[in-house]
Amino acid sequence: MSENTHPGGRVAANFDPTPSHHEASPPYSEDFSDDMDSRPPLSDIIAMKPFFAGQPKSLSGIAIRAFCLGITLALSAVAVAAILCFSSSPVWRVPFFLFALSAFHFLEFWTTAERNTLVASIDSFLLTANWPLYAIAHSAAFIECALVSLVFPERHWAPFGTGPLFLGAGLVMVLVGQVVRSMAMLEAGVSFNHHVQNRKKDSHELVTTGIYSLFRHPSYFGFFYWGLGTQLVLSNVVCFFAYAYVLWKFFSSRIRHEENKLIEFFGDDYVQYRKRVATRMPFIG
Repeated sequence: MSENTHPGGRVAANFDPTPSHHEASPPYSEDFSDDMDSRPPLSDIIAMKPFFAGQPKSLSGIAIRAFCLGITLALSAVAVAAILCFSSSPVWRVPFFLFALSAFHFLEFWTTAERNTLVASIDSFLLTANWPLYAIAHSAAFIECALVSLVFPERHWAPFGTGPLFLGAGLVMVLVGQVVRSMAMLEAGVSFNHHVQNRKKDSHELVTTGIYSLFRHPSYFGFFYWGLGTQLVLSNVVCFFAYAYVLWKFFSSRIRHEENKLIEFFGDDYVQYRKRVATRMPFIG
């Protein structure tokens, strides 16, 4: 607002805005066009769609699952340590199983994202794999261990005082099984997939070195003995034999089907590899 002096000596206010007092705003159309220019091309939006919320590779979905697994891993580790330090109860085995499961599912995604990035998705965590049978199996293991630990805390199911031996063997099986499986996934890289492939891709290679020179199906070997090892640690008699039967039946059928495809993909190279290297799982291959 500027002031002007009239002949009568009165001062009149001028309410007309001038450029010195107010800067003119750009036309609305210019702002709109600038916003439009800053938007990514439609082709980029379409390419990024799988990473949006609710999609198979949703970044938010991956983040929340990794966060929950990390929290569960930490809390279960603290629970195991606390129970062992302040109690003689065998109930520590329950959070141990939760710890092993959390580590397993996190590593399933991490190894895929690390070496086979383009196929990494929410499904790579394997949290809903073979649903609902997978969930039923682990729920049964939790229930058996919890009930026996709480109702029969002094029970000694292993004969001749061999309980500590079975416990130690179970811990070794869990550790070795997890390491072998993760190494197999990392070494196979883009040639590894959680699903049996029916068509050969250009990126597929027959991996026969490293861990694959010791085990014909190291990822299956790893999970087979990891699963049995968890039940030894939990002291689950019923679930140990149930796991052994289900895992053997599952991998026996899957390996038979997968090897038919591998022979189709790689011909005599795979036949010779199969003759050289065993699965090291009982009565499979």
